[in-house]
Amino acid sequence: MMKPNFKAMSRKELLAYMLKHRDDDDAFRAYMDKVYADPPKEFYPAPKSIDDLSHFPELLAKHRQQRKEEV
Repeated sequence: MMKPNFKAMSRKELLAYMLKHRDDDDAFRAYMDKVYADPPKEFYPAPKSIDDLSHFPELLAKHRQQRKEEV
């Protein structure tokens, strides 16, 4: 069986392939390479006080929305 060209696949396509072929270590490595090659869009510093946690629900909602748009 000939393996697909993982470099030519999008991150979404590669994830779908990887989920169907869970034992394929090469697919996993290629997917992780794509994940690490795409740096985070935003950096969330650690909270310094309890008051900083008051913004957590907004940050979580924003993060979840971004994740939906990526997939």
